[in-house]
Amino acid sequence: MAPAVRSVPRPSGPLAPPDRVRVFDTTLRDGEQAPGAGLTAAEKLEVARQLARLKVDVIEAGFPAASPGDFAAVQRIARET
Repeated sequence: MAPAVRSVPRPSGPLAPPDRVRVFDTTLRDGEQAPGAGLTAAEKLEVARQLARLKVDVIEAGFPAASPGDFAAVQRIARET
């Protein structure tokens, strides 16, 4: 049986570049899942402050359900950035 062929939509004309690129950063959530990449609450806050200084649109600050410590760190980041 032949595989199904799906049509991929193509733009009908040239695409204009977007007016703005939005950045959604997951460093504090995904980055900590790498072996040996744990950060202290103070380090997480510093990373979040630098991301905010760079005007990152969305900072995924962590996974607060993981532990009371993560919850407190995410809460502090939300308050202080």
